[in-house]
Amino acid sequence: MALAKLGVVVLDCPDPRALAGFYADVLGGTPEGDGDWVDLKVPGGPALAFQRAEGLTPPEWPRADRNAQQFHLDLTVDDLDAAERGVLALGAKPLAEPGGKSFRVYADPAGHPFCLCAC
Repeated sequence: MALAKLGVVVLDCPDPRALAGFYADVLGGTPEGDGDWVDLKVPGGPALAFQRAEGLTPPEWPRADRNAQQFHLDLTVDDLDAAERGVLALGAKPLAEPGGKSFRVYADPAGHPFCLCAC
């Protein structure tokens, strides 16, 4: 029997509203709230929240010796090439050479790593 259930995944960032807007454009949903905390209810998926963290230093992927990655999001897509064009247009930065057949790695505008994964 589980002791708890997952309520929300929270990403620290300097600008919660802007990062929530990025993920709303990628995943759907509408950001709710302003200030230090913004929620994003993702259609058909778990909720995400964004919390202000001034001076956040994003991880340097894939360096484990300095600011090691603490977690990343795997986002499932039907068309890897189309999704890549879309996230790049929204401000994502590639963290690995493009061209993978099953997944590709990016940083969101606040520097958090995420992957687009072909289903």
